[in-house]
Amino acid sequence: MLNSIGIPGLIIILVIILIMFGPSKLPKLGRSIGESIKNFKDSTKDIMSDEEDEKKDQKL
Repeated sequence: MLNSIGIPGLIIILVIILIMFGPSKLPKLGRSIGESIKNFKDSTKDIMSDEEDEKKDQKL
């Protein structure tokens, strides 16, 4: 799906976002999206490590 968007599509999406949120709110929006992605990655790492620990415990 993302392969069919292309550069012009991405530019249009970025312009729409700029119009919707305005230039003053973009840094705050980017920061909150980045923090959300970081929290998601941390959560998935915790889940994966918990599953690995359970597998190790089952082998013993």
